[in-house]
Amino acid sequence: MHVLANSDSVEDQTLKRQVRDRVLAESAELLAQAGDKVQAEQVIRQQLPRMQAAAEAEVRRQGYSYPVRAELENCYFPTRKYETVTLPAGRYDALRIEIGEAGGHNWWCVIFPAMCLPAAQENRELESVLSAEELEMVEDADEYAVAFKTVEVLEKLRKWLRGSK
Repeated sequence: MHVLANSDSVEDQTLKRQVRDRVLAESAELLAQAGDKVQAEQVIRQQLPRMQAAAEAEVRRQGYSYPVRAELENCYFPTRKYETVTLPAGRYDALRIEIGEAGGHNWWCVIFPAMCLPAAQENRELESVLSAEELEMVEDADEYAVAFKTVEVLEKLRKWLRGSK
């Protein structure tokens, strides 16, 4: 999930986090039954109006009138480090929520498997969507040496992501 704030003002950044929390609560409920990435993407695609409505409702609840846009897209993300897992930079499918001008700092995390929530940061969540080789790469990211093998693994992941649409 990728949430872009209207601006970098303290108020807009606070609103971004409030919208994030609301959409995460909605998506967690919806994705609880998704068994793989394909099912998760289908759920999000089908429920995109619900995700946008939840984000809009939170913006209004907080007293703002910014427009909100929700879409499913493939976009580039930098390396993301969790407590025990590092996801490499690359292109990922994302539920993108834009608030207002979407000109402020953004926030992003993995909603499937659910890594945005502290209880879901365990490695077993990744086992259902990554191969053993890919899992080893993200678990041991601090220990790997940059080499051509890394590029090969990333290319396999990119092809896997494209093939599962």
